Amino acid sequence: GLYLRFGDYEKALSFYNQALQISEKMLGSENLHVAATLNNLASLYFRIGDYEKALSLYDRSYNISEKLLGLEHPDVATALNNLASLHGKIGDYEKALLLCNQALNISEKVLGPEHPDVATTLDTLAGLYESVGEYKKALPLYQRALEVTEKILGTDHPDVATTLNNLAVLYKSMKDYEKAQSLFQRALDMREKILGPEHPDVATTLSNLAAAYYQIGAYDKALPLSQRALDIREKKLGQKHPDTVTIKNNYNLLLSEINEENEEE
Repeated sequence: GLYLRFGDYEKALSFYNQALQISEKMLGSENLHVAATLNNLASLYFRIGDYEKALSLYDRSYNISEKLLGLEHPDVATALNNLASLHGKIGDYEKALLLCNQALNISEKVLGPEHPDVATTLDTLAGLYESVGEYKKALPLYQRALEVTEKILGTDHPDVATTLNNLAVLYKSMKDYEKAQSLFQRALDMREKILGPEHPDVATTLSNLAAAYYQIGAYDKALPLSQRALDIREKKLGQKHPDTVTIKNNYNLLLSEINEENEEE
């Protein structure tokens, strides 16, 4: 867990794979501890960009949990939420929305409306609606998620920073760049404080803040943020990771815009 928190994915991968082998050997394949380890391993593959591997592990985790716990259980809702996130990431939005709404219904029913797991699912659902361009559906979900997380977890928590970052992305999509910048800055300050300056999540917010400045033509502010994000991703995720490739393209685009601007002067 600590390796994962501090962005050392290689060590975390080796640790979780070992944990899974030991758990399955000692407890058999249909066990809740095994389901939890499968879920952690899937989350890790998701983060390092191996979505195929993540999907098969999330599927296995969900099937064990549902079989042993029944549908109306928080762990089953979490498994559904994780599956929804992954289907969203690979562009299967119809399936993702179906799974996520199911997860939200279970979570709210068994945990009540003000619980961190409910907030996580609200966040996922908002992100899915945002991906299909349904901004009006996404906004109140993000706002509710932020309200719940801040109330329960306080203002210095990674989950609060994630929701702030996601809400800011939505405002950027809605072309409210000023609002987006202030939320990205809050998320960035929080993430640096909690996770340290070289965590991949810090790179994500740096990249997002750079994009918000880029949109209003403030290239001088965008460039150092984008450069820092690229450095972190190359160091922590490697050059071939999809997230590194994306930020590299954004950085190159920014450089070419600055060069063009300089030539025109």
